[in-house]
Amino acid sequence: MSDRKLPHPLVAMIPVVVLIGLLVIVITLFGSDSLTGGSQIALLMGLAVCVLISMTFYHVPWNVFEKQMTTTLGNVSVTLLILLTVGMLAGSWMVSGVVPTLIYYGVQILSPRFFLVSACVICALVSLLSGSSWTTIATIGVALLGIGQALGISEAWTAGAIISGAYFGDKMSPLSDTTILASSSVRVDIFDHIRYMVLTTTPSILITLVIFLVAGLGHGSSGEALHVEQYTDGLAATFNISLWTLLVPLLTGVLIARKVPSLVVLFVSSIMAGITALILQPHILCQIAGDASLSTPMALFKGLAVSYYGSTAVQTGHEALNDLVSTGGMAGMLNTIWLILCAMCFGAAMVASGMIESITRVIIRFVRTRTTLVGSTVTTGIFLNLTTGDQFISIVLTADMFREVYQKEGYEPRLLSRTTEDAATVTSVLVPWNTCGMTQATVLGVSTLTYLPYCFFNLISPLMTILIAAIGWKIKRPDPVRNEEAVS
Repeated sequence: MSDRKLPHPLVAMIPVVVLIGLLVIVITLFGSDSLTGGSQIALLMGLAVCVLISMTFYHVPWNVFEKQMTTTLGNVSVTLLILLTVGMLAGSWMVSGVVPTLIYYGVQILSPRFFLVSACVICALVSLLSGSSWTTIATIGVALLGIGQALGISEAWTAGAIISGAYFGDKMSPLSDTTILASSSVRVDIFDHIRYMVLTTTPSILITLVIFLVAGLGHGSSGEALHVEQYTDGLAATFNISLWTLLVPLLTGVLIARKVPSLVVLFVSSIMAGITALILQPHILCQIAGDASLSTPMALFKGLAVSYYGSTAVQTGHEALNDLVSTGGMAGMLNTIWLILCAMCFGAAMVASGMIESITRVIIRFVRTRTTLVGSTVTTGIFLNLTTGDQFISIVLTADMFREVYQKEGYEPRLLSRTTEDAATVTSVLVPWNTCGMTQATVLGVSTLTYLPYCFFNLISPLMTILIAAIGWKIKRPDPVRNEEAVS
């Protein structure tokens, strides 16, 4: 964009305002069904406005948009495959009895009073070891949501605890792709980056755990908890509850520990769960296949195939439990993938047109002090999550836009890498049309706007990084010359 005139910031905001306005209308009209087409139309309309303004008034050729879209969509191709595999895993883990077994024993072990804080800690540990919030939420997170439902805990609170823990672990893990991306984008050693994040992340997670502990004590004394026996009896009568099913998550954990790529882990785990279903739950597979009276090889294969790609409805004799054990398979992820494609195209158009750069330049102008510098970085990261629809794009663009500013002001590069993660990584899951927000809402079956107020870690982190900047704790300004040499 250096050889073309950038759009005026007010002009650059027009597609964003159009998008937000249309999304408000869509959500009002369609409610929870807004992801089945309405939101996609809103994104495409925002895209059209962006392209129309750019081509008409700023003479940006169409091939510029086309090239940027091709690059952006290519970058999320693996993400789309992961989404399909997550749907495959969700169906197979449920039908095989893995999730029902975890729920069966979990509701008997976990106390309602300490469930929320326990769920947050469990997801934090799993995500820290795996380096993936997506894998954590798609596996143990789904089971914890079922346990919370059986214990009478609000699904919004449970989803908030799961997401808070998962994103804490993801953010602090050296195996995390976002952690690696944030540190490498600013050319900071990954372990220096993680150690520096401890200063803002530790108080954020401690405050989060206290909130979940206090909230859990209130839930435990409410007297509204469903009878656990209804769930355990229903699960035991429907599924073959067996500790052997837990070999699947155990072997999945081994793969994670050996640093096997997430896509491979999810696929292999789905296959292992399918084999478990054939051995321990043949009656469930036949029921799904519509041939409950006869356990034939063809019926078993059909039931397993449907559990991988389609929706399943297992009858347990308990309406709430029926909803809990139903899954959507790979097909259940298609609306999310459709939305991601539209969001990526909108973000690509905003980047190609120079509108993103125009808006962020305005934000950078407000940089006067250390606090405003960090605050502007946080604002940019969140804004890019809203406009580009992808946390990876947000991380890279935020780092690129502020690298020279931090260098010029004499601040350590790790301050920028930490601030970028505190803003772009953790807030992505709070945006309904962002890849993270769409994915977790689909996997957990809880809408983004429903769980958003309860994702305390994700909400506190951006504020904490600004507070620490205002205090100046452990923030040094090394010699600009030496800093420039280190960066180069």
